[in-house]
Amino acid sequence: MSNSVDLFTIGFTQKSAQKFFDTLIKVGVKHVIDTRLNNVSQLAGFTKKSDLEYFLQKIGNIKYSHIIELAPTKDILDEYKKNKGDWAIYEQKFLHLMGERKIENKLKPEILDGGCLLCSEAKPHNCHRRLVAEYLNLKWGNVKICHL
Repeated sequence: MSNSVDLFTIGFTQKSAQKFFDTLIKVGVKHVIDTRLNNVSQLAGFTKKSDLEYFLQKIGNIKYSHIIELAPTKDILDEYKKNKGDWAIYEQKFLHLMGERKIENKLKPEILDGGCLLCSEAKPHNCHRRLVAEYLNLKWGNVKICHL
């Protein structure tokens, strides 16, 4: 791939709505790609699917998509979250899942350029959005990743 893709990632936990939206607007995000398995939970607060889509459009003229193929399966997630699983095992299983799903063929780099992968984790270190971004960079090359 010759052109580089500017890809952001963000988690909404520990952020106020003001900080969340201001951050997206400040860096010029054009499209938020929701990578959560469950985006309708009451715990999601202002990032509940229908609310988030509305707020992004109204506040920042930002497009919203939910791409479930970028989320872990319930089994992988539950093993890690509920059973206090090992991050290395989660990472290995999730990377294998993305390989099986061949997400690099299902997504177009143009769609992700100026896009921002969204999930709930406050920090990217132990979060699948970082794994998605790094996986795509590995497959496509030239993906510039910025964690917000």
